[in-house]
Amino acid sequence: MQGVASPTSAGVAFLARPGRPAVVTPTLAELTGPTRGIVELPVRLMWNSHRTFDLGDPDDLLWMYENVLRETTQADDLRRLVNGHLLRQVWPMLNLPRGVRAAWEQRHRALRDNLALRTA
Repeated sequence: MQGVASPTSAGVAFLARPGRPAVVTPTLAELTGPTRGIVELPVRLMWNSHRTFDLGDPDDLLWMYENVLRETTQADDLRRLVNGHLLRQVWPMLNLPRGVRAAWEQRHRALRDNLALRTA
């Protein structure tokens, strides 16, 4: 299944939540989501009535990315809603489930390296 984190050597997938593998794109370059403006998430990604996010507001950007990375089951959501450049910038500030963070950092060394540089 393309876009889903592959199992680790122990045979256990990185999980976004119990029973659901984290979804990760093969490259950060394919994440061509918006960098500004207002974005409305579909109900399947955000069940709250407040589903619109102003990407110019740093808190809204973090909240939206956290929800998309945690809730998506489709790589196309990531490509359409997340921007690779912005993701690298905000990665250290995102509050993500351990499985989601591990899956993304294993696949994309740039995120892991960025986190190490910011926490050093």
